[in-house]
Amino acid sequence: MDGDNASGADNQQERPADVAWWIVGFVDGEGCFGASIVRNRTCRLGWQVQPEFSVTQGERSLGALELLKSFFASGTIIRNARHDNHREAIHRFSVRRTADLRNVIVPFFESHPLRTAKREEFQRFVRILRLMKTGAHLTRDGLNDIARIVATMNHRRISRLLESSEAIRQPPHLDG
Repeated sequence: MDGDNASGADNQQERPADVAWWIVGFVDGEGCFGASIVRNRTCRLGWQVQPEFSVTQGERSLGALELLKSFFASGTIIRNARHDNHREAIHRFSVRRTADLRNVIVPFFESHPLRTAKREEFQRFVRILRLMKTGAHLTRDGLNDIARIVATMNHRRISRLLESSEAIRQPPHLDG
């Protein structure tokens, strides 16, 4: 009877054209396009932009994340034990490598558009990646522009960078 299950992962792998649209629907419901700006004193401005595409699932749905990893031929799957009232561990498929985000993830979702409000998150995500490609994240103004975009994504609160009076007072390091 498994052969009659049109939504099963095995059946999806047998129909490559359908896999792409299954991924769009799955990511529309479960995916996240985001970026963090974290303190990193080794960076020129002391802050680092970390864009990430991720999908999180419970252990019983690990196969769906493995399908994503295989399909995109990039990313990692990380297991996190839960410390809440759920009985299973969670797993997160994550793509953080900028080249993979630019060359694999973005082109896929540009040619297979998301259908929910997640499309707006994706568009903001693409803006961040494009700003980074131009080196904007290496300038104070560009980093602030990226931080303002990040603050509008995924119901986030304002970035620590934008809250930091220290960041405003510090001139950019002009060496290296």
